[in-house]
Amino acid sequence: MIKPKGIRGFAMILIATVALSGCALFDKCNSVGCADDAKIAANVQARLNQDADLGPSNVIMVQTLNHVVYLNGLVDVGLERRTAEAEAKQVPGVTSVVNNVAVQHWKRHKPGRAITECGGV
Repeated sequence: MIKPKGIRGFAMILIATVALSGCALFDKCNSVGCADDAKIAANVQARLNQDADLGPSNVIMVQTLNHVVYLNGLVDVGLERRTAEAEAKQVPGVTSVVNNVAVQHWKRHKPGRAITECGGV
């Protein structure tokens, strides 16, 4: 039979071990993010800006928190949205991508024609 004192001692050691390992994780990533989040965001943004299929530079904005990349912006077609996500996932250090990029669903009007309704021609 295990004595109560032995159980308390074991419990204290277990709690200390868990607490100290949690501190090691907290030093790397905290509520503000990880130390290399800014570098990851810059690398993703650079990769997106180099892709001619995504339109002009900085149409899609990038934020990173704890190695999770958040994409925000407005593109013309769904393929651009999917391409941005695929490009972001290729950057080293990215654990996942949250794609908040919206696709414009309005029709462009032809010069000289009146727009008859919101988004119509």
